[in-house]
Amino acid sequence: MESIIENNRTQMRRGVLEYSILLILASSDEYASSIIQKLKNVNIIVAEGTVYPLLIRLKKLGLLTYRWEESPQGPPRKYYKITETGKQQLKGLDAAWDELSEGISSIRKGLK
Repeated sequence: MESIIENNRTQMRRGVLEYSILLILASSDEYASSIIQKLKNVNIIVAEGTVYPLLIRLKKLGLLTYRWEESPQGPPRKYYKITETGKQQLKGLDAAWDELSEGISSIRKGLK
C-alpha cells in the first residue's frame, strides 16, 4: 500500500513541476541547480534528469530564455528567465491551480 501512495505522490509532483518552475522563475532568474534545490526545499523532490529536459522543453516552447553568467565557484552558469509568454502561461496555470484547489477543498469538506 505504501508504494502505491508514494507512486501517487510522485505523479502529483511531476504534474505540478512545470508550474513550480515557472513560479520560481517569476520571482528571480535561477540556474538549474538552484531551481532543483528550491524544489527540494519545499518537498517537491526531483531528480536532475527530470528538471533539465523540462527546462529545455520550456525554452523550446518560448516560456523561458537563458543567459550564461560567470560563477565564482567554477564554470559559467546558465541562468533561466521567464519570458512574457511564460508569464502568460503562468497566469493560466495560476487560474487552473486555483480552480483545482478549490474543487478538491470542496470535495474534502463534503467527505468529512
